[in-house]
Amino acid sequence: MLILLYFQRLLRYNIVMVNDIKLATTEDVYRQNADLLLQVKLLTEQNTYLSEQLLILRQHLFGSKSEQKIAIAFDDQLSLFNEAEAESNPIAPEPEFEEVTYKRKKSKGKREIDLSGLPVERIVYELSENERICPVCGGPLHACKHDVLRRELTVIPAQYKVTEHVETVYTCRECEENNIKTPMVKSEVPAPVISGSGVASPSLVAHIAHQKYTLGLPLYRQEQEFKRNNINISRQNMANWIIYTAEHWLVQIYLAMKVILMLADILHADETTVQVLHEDGKPAESKSYMWLYRTGCDTDRSIVLFDYQPNRRHENAKAFLDGFSGYLHSDGYQAYDNLPSDVIPVGCWAHVRRKFADILKSLPDYNKPGSLAMCAVDFCDKLFELEREYEKNLSSSSSSSEDNFKARYEARLEKSKPLMGEFFAWAESVYGRNILATPKSAMGRTLAYALNQRTQLENVLLDGRFELSNNRAERSVKPFAIGRKNWLFSNTERGADSSAMFYSVIETAKENGLKPFEYLNFIFKTAPNLDLAHNPDLVKKLLPWNAPPECRNDNQILS
Repeated sequence: MLILLYFQRLLRYNIVMVNDIKLATTEDVYRQNADLLLQVKLLTEQNTYLSEQLLILRQHLFGSKSEQKIAIAFDDQLSLFNEAEAESNPIAPEPEFEEVTYKRKKSKGKREIDLSGLPVERIVYELSENERICPVCGGPLHACKHDVLRRELTVIPAQYKVTEHVETVYTCRECEENNIKTPMVKSEVPAPVISGSGVASPSLVAHIAHQKYTLGLPLYRQEQEFKRNNINISRQNMANWIIYTAEHWLVQIYLAMKVILMLADILHADETTVQVLHEDGKPAESKSYMWLYRTGCDTDRSIVLFDYQPNRRHENAKAFLDGFSGYLHSDGYQAYDNLPSDVIPVGCWAHVRRKFADILKSLPDYNKPGSLAMCAVDFCDKLFELEREYEKNLSSSSSSSEDNFKARYEARLEKSKPLMGEFFAWAESVYGRNILATPKSAMGRTLAYALNQRTQLENVLLDGRFELSNNRAERSVKPFAIGRKNWLFSNTERGADSSAMFYSVIETAKENGLKPFEYLNFIFKTAPNLDLAHNPDLVKKLLPWNAPPECRNDNQILS
């Protein structure tokens, strides 16, 4: 009986427990279902974003780097192989032909290279005395004319020679014979570019720097080339020479150009990575940055300055631009938006277009006429087409630069401003409201970038001197990026600072129509003989626009 009562109570208890569990499970099901639905949504968005980023990264690594718009949709590309059938129309009328007589035009050949500034060596080929006999009468032949059959450009490889600087000592014969003390006068000898070095000459250091920073030839390759010419100069010596000349001579020019740069109204800025192996508190594989600041299109004396910094914090731009007041062209990096209020940022429409172009090239869903990415690229293309029209009018006008910039300012307000307003209105209507433009998708993030940069992008309308893109800075930083692919890294921070000064001097020289090697050679010959420590104003003699005529390149090929 007791056992029966025990089992009855146990059964009741279990029934109550089961009911409680059922009630609790029912409440949890709704909660868990909502959580799972939210989690599925988040994971779906994350998966979509990561898939898009993978396709974009694959395009960056292996695809074409061209930013030209793809005009033919992916689905229509197959028709390229079926063009005859696809384009045929049996009921279309045959075209009427008119008889045309063609005249063969004389081919002018390839564009000739201008060799007018080079010395000419003439090689005249003549017959020997025995061959100068007339085949008809047997009389002697005489030269009646000379025909130039071809003109070749001959290369003379680099030649090395030892230059001895000999000091002449003068004394007085009369004093030697009659006086106990004989005066001695010495001739003046120019100071060396590197004190204590018996090998380094201005031309040698200029050649090494030109090879590395202008042509991107690393020091170890130069070391091998010297050895092939039976000259043993180690890369360590070359690195020491570069650092020495940068810290003693180029730094004066760098600081003088920075003072002038800070007086400008308009600047461009950009930054790129650089690896420095030995930095305090940082591993060797960590990234450092080379910042670039340069003048705009409103000056005839262009200045390009590089600034090495161990990180990408906004304090670096703030410190370098201390004292600058004006407009700063840049990309969408936030460091340039956190500057003092007297520095007004101007955005870059090329960066906006590039982000939409990446989507257009990478994601098949967007690579169709009328797609979101195609519409965005079309807006940007129309803006740049207007800019080319303005630029054409500026170049063809005989008015002053100030009048031309004013005309571009007025044309932008009339044509570009409404188009920008239309673009941003379209972006706001699409962002977050289209299934392909959700906030976490590639398209949504790009639209958000454009909308967040609206004030900076519209600032280009404030002045006709402004440019629609920051490509001017990107072109200036490109030589550094190309060189970095060859020499890969800097060993120390002093080396990185020296590289920044050399790139600054060389790129500024190129912008002002100078030949980098001749200009560096001029600096290294002149600077050691100027008392820059006691008379800093003498550095003006070394600035690019004061360089002698032999440094100038009248037939400059712009990079």
